[in-house]
Amino acid sequence: MERVVVTGLGVVSCIGADVPSFWDSLVNGRSGIDRISFFDPSNLKVQIAGEARTFSFDVRLGKRMERFSQFAVAAAGQALEQAGLTFADGDGSNGDGPDPRRAGVTMGTGIGGFPFQNEQHARFLERGPGKYHPLTLPIIIPNMAAANVAMRYGLRGPNLCVTTACATGNHSFGNALDLIRMGRADVMVAGGSEAAIAAFTVDGFNQIGALSSRNDDPPRASRPFSKGRDGFVLGEGCGALILESLSHAQRRGAEILAELAGFGMTADAHHLTAPDPQGEGATQAMRLAMADARVNPGEIDYINAHGTSTPLNDQLETLAIKRVFGEGAAGIPISSIKSMVGHSLGAAAALEGVASVLALIHGVIPPTINLDEPDPELDLDYVPHTAREARLRTVMSNAFAFGGQNAVTIFKTFA
Repeated sequence: MERVVVTGLGVVSCIGADVPSFWDSLVNGRSGIDRISFFDPSNLKVQIAGEARTFSFDVRLGKRMERFSQFAVAAAGQALEQAGLTFADGDGSNGDGPDPRRAGVTMGTGIGGFPFQNEQHARFLERGPGKYHPLTLPIIIPNMAAANVAMRYGLRGPNLCVTTACATGNHSFGNALDLIRMGRADVMVAGGSEAAIAAFTVDGFNQIGALSSRNDDPPRASRPFSKGRDGFVLGEGCGALILESLSHAQRRGAEILAELAGFGMTADAHHLTAPDPQGEGATQAMRLAMADARVNPGEIDYINAHGTSTPLNDQLETLAIKRVFGEGAAGIPISSIKSMVGHSLGAAAALEGVASVLALIHGVIPPTINLDEPDPELDLDYVPHTAREARLRTVMSNAFAFGGQNAVTIFKTFA
């Protein structure tokens, strides 16, 4: 079976719109959460979010793209540049570079162009038919992130949009892994993108009790695994990986950053928003990912947790980790970057995948900030406050979504 390796990384986030700034913020424990600036949130109970304020995009290219598509195109471009990949109009048979027909995209999103949809729907209600943006529907539909990446960079292979809420990024990575292993592609741009910070979205998540309401102290609002956690903070962004078959990467002399070694996915089949109270689905997804990667529990050096800062998720994720790793769970460093970037829904696991690869490259575990008040029932090593140097060979990245859709990836140093 063909091994699959990572050769490029791309990021847009509230703590940096490129990989170096994203990583610098992570290892220095800087939060990107602040009072919402995209609109006046004064009439909302929740007034904070993680906005990608430093992001900029070519105005000409952006006219027919919603923000989630812009994020995807930008992050994919960063990753392709690092990987040294460009695709000409040829088929690669005349020495004109990699075959674009063998290069594809799995770029998912949880919601798609929701803010633009809200804006145009308001115009429709106010002005009537035909008085809103004529391209509204093709701009907002979720598959347009993947489509725009393909059109921008000439990728004519498999093109998919995964929409599995918070697990989207890992499902995108897993789909790309399978496509390359099956020989259907040589290269895949894989990830997740989200730009859903709008009044309707914020209020909707607040109505189901999912959000933190710590408006008076935004940078400290997201506090995974803390006794005082009261919900997640909505974020936005995009994470992208270039995944290649090992043989393809080696033929072109690419620098290999890591290996995507395993993937597991399950369903809780339990509840719209709450996880299975026994953690069955999460437990099995972790076990399946390790089996796929052919590693045993003792080989996992770090877990990049789903770690949402909600009462139920953090409790159930801890339970599932203990079920999988037994007594060894206490010795595995675990951290949640959502403490710094918030929860970016369909982009969350993709950003965490990028962070996992960077942790392997640099031998540094990003911290869980704001863990000032440990929950006595959550007694594992959550790497509080400060980044930690460590010898990392194998990293697990967890994602557990609304609807009970669970997806786990395993990244390894390449050897």
